[in-house]
Amino acid sequence: MTIILGIDPGSRVTGYGVIKKVGRTHTYLGSGCIRTPDGDLPPRLKCVYDGVSELIRQFQPDEFAIERVFMAKNADSALKLGQARGVAIVAATNAELPVCEYSPTEIKKAVVGTGGADKSQVQHMVKHILKLPAVPQADAADALAIALCHSHTREAMVAMAGKATARIRGRLR
Repeated sequence: MTIILGIDPGSRVTGYGVIKKVGRTHTYLGSGCIRTPDGDLPPRLKCVYDGVSELIRQFQPDEFAIERVFMAKNADSALKLGQARGVAIVAATNAELPVCEYSPTEIKKAVVGTGGADKSQVQHMVKHILKLPAVPQADAADALAIALCHSHTREAMVAMAGKATARIRGRLR
């Protein structure tokens, strides 16, 4: 069993999604948004840090996955996004969680099957994969998609490592 916390960082709204993976089955544990107050950036960053830290205390995840920074509409937005991402990563590393990062394209491809998927397609697939009664809010759906992407990537890497080990053992005989 592995509990994964996925984070879709933002300086105004940070989405989070928590899933449990047992074997090949994914179970929804929780999702939502950390909404920061209007005003200066430093108190908003503290709000993101405190929120992520509380999620870690509440759900006790084994692994932490976060979206990589992409170029936003302007440089100022990209910097703020990077700072929000940074405080979320610090919260995870303070809790001694391994941190994995995924690009938006990797996330969409893992969940929808195409890197060019739009938000509604991601929301629909997250609802379907996790058997949710309703479509999750966009930021929460993105965070759940990040957690699912991490789970799928981790599973693929374990499978590849197993095949490589089998090949190496075959050569040593």
